[in-house]
Amino acid sequence: MSLLPFTVRKSFQESKTSKDNRVMQENNPTTGRRDFLQTAMRAGAVVGLGAVAGYAAHLLRSRARRSRGETRVLGEEFCYDVGKFQETDPQLVAYQEVTHFKTGLREARAVHVGPEDRLFVAGDQVVRVFRADGTQDSEIRLDAAPKCVFATPDGGVFVGFRSQVGVYSATGDLKTKWETLGDGAVLTCIAVGKNDVFLADAGNRVILRLDRAGKEICRIGQKDEARHVPGLVVPSPFLCVRIAADGLLRVTNPGRHRIEAYTFDGDLEFSWGKPSMAIDGFCGCCNPVNFEMLPDGRYVTCEKGLPRVKIYDSDGKFESVVVGPERFGRDLKACAEGLSGCQDRGLGVAVDSQGRVFVLDVYSGEVVVMKRKT
Repeated sequence: MSLLPFTVRKSFQESKTSKDNRVMQENNPTTGRRDFLQTAMRAGAVVGLGAVAGYAAHLLRSRARRSRGETRVLGEEFCYDVGKFQETDPQLVAYQEVTHFKTGLREARAVHVGPEDRLFVAGDQVVRVFRADGTQDSEIRLDAAPKCVFATPDGGVFVGFRSQVGVYSATGDLKTKWETLGDGAVLTCIAVGKNDVFLADAGNRVILRLDRAGKEICRIGQKDEARHVPGLVVPSPFLCVRIAADGLLRVTNPGRHRIEAYTFDGDLEFSWGKPSMAIDGFCGCCNPVNFEMLPDGRYVTCEKGLPRVKIYDSDGKFESVVVGPERFGRDLKACAEGLSGCQDRGLGVAVDSQGRVFVLDVYSGEVVVMKRKT
């Protein structure tokens, strides 16, 4: 039984029709689990997946009792304390915070390290450029709210809006705007290579490969049984793509709780990851929400719900924690208070040439700078 089949999607794709939403639910094996987990988080608890049916029945009985003016506490058989997951074993934490700074953005959305290790932070209707110590160098004013950003060595700044890409100069001049991708598009990430641009479209659950002029070459990640591609499951507006040093793309498949590797032509080479509340897995309905690649091929991953940033080796084996949920109390509180609190908000992450990890806390508008312990 799906408790919240429409509301879950409405927050990030209001323009989609109810038919589109039904199709996404039918093609999404995690829909019931997602709705269930998010409802449970509203109550401040995570409920075991095996108790979905019992909890749904309990919820309906509770509503009936409330309509009669009666109250009753959720039975212990349905409630599980998540407190133990909110505290990180200190022995697993391999990084320490060296500084943090305010971006001044009300709606911080994305972070990216560009040339000369400058930090590009997108939000409100601007992209602000910072040094690692938090000193602001410049900003690019925009005519709409940005969702993602990528700065290239040749001085280009690619800004993704909801359904369109704008290309700016380093001084903030608009060079061109590409054609809109349509009402159903929800751009969440950009990766730019020498000749290619990859756009993560969470609304259409696909990675678009385009040339540097914005012309589409192919689509990656769509279900294709002949090519053994299971399809991207994207319950909320989080889909991330990066170009790895080995020449393959890395793409999140958040509803399947894993990261997948594709060729530029869309062949799935391998994947790794598993759903788990434990520290070595990915929790909730749809994680990881963001990730970045370290120069040696390791991954830095971000999760929402339980906001934690972790390191995995090049084979996808859990290695250590960068920063745990303890640092992001507002994220936990927002997720516990309702669907919108964690449905469309998630930590952003970037890394620089020195191996420092920059975590964007979208609730406080802060950038937290983490450095590996010596």
